[in-house]
Amino acid sequence: MNTNSNSYTIIYASIMVVVVAFLLAFVSSSLKETQYKNVEMNTKKQILAALNVYDVKDVDAEFTKYEIKDMLVQPDGTLAPNDGAFQTSYKGEIANNRLHVFECNVDGQTKYILPVYGAGLWGPVWGYIALDQDKDTVYGVYFSHAGETPGLGAEITTVKFQDQFLGKHVLENGIVALGVEKHGKVAKPDYQVDGISGGTITSKGVDAMIKDCLSMYNSFLTNK
Repeated sequence: MNTNSNSYTIIYASIMVVVVAFLLAFVSSSLKETQYKNVEMNTKKQILAALNVYDVKDVDAEFTKYEIKDMLVQPDGTLAPNDGAFQTSYKGEIANNRLHVFECNVDGQTKYILPVYGAGLWGPVWGYIALDQDKDTVYGVYFSHAGETPGLGAEITTVKFQDQFLGKHVLENGIVALGVEKHGKVAKPDYQVDGISGGTITSKGVDAMIKDCLSMYNSFLTNK
């Protein structure tokens, strides 16, 4: 047996393992930063979509244009700047009662954008609801999902569905009444929109998401 040859092979293999591991860690770290930036930009595009701003080329420039500020609801319903990192998912934030509000300026008028998060038929659904300065009239919405059925529940992402919310009101006698009713069964047109035909469970999920999340913002919504 050639001991020197075996030792060389073992040393060479060990060095290669270390080098490859280092390169993989370096590439992973580099990609992680890029991936986070991409997710951050996509999240900001969704927030802008709630303001009816689409096909954005320069996201940061649009955020600056509309003076969008990430705020947190205080116990008395007022807002204070979020000193933490920008979030790309609000499920955990909402669960931990860290209620974000994106305050912005549209043509000289204050708008408020509230993130919402819930469950559809096949997975999570989420979105953003923009309100006028009165904190009660819907200015725009954006909804998305992880795996709803194309042509059915996935229709929550369409402009046709989302535009139904424009001008609707959030609170009725201090209670969140904004929501989605079964298709063709809208009884309160000032607050409700038509659900998706054939997408009943997703529609119910969006309705529950809106009511559950916005109810947590009650101190902010009623603080005039």
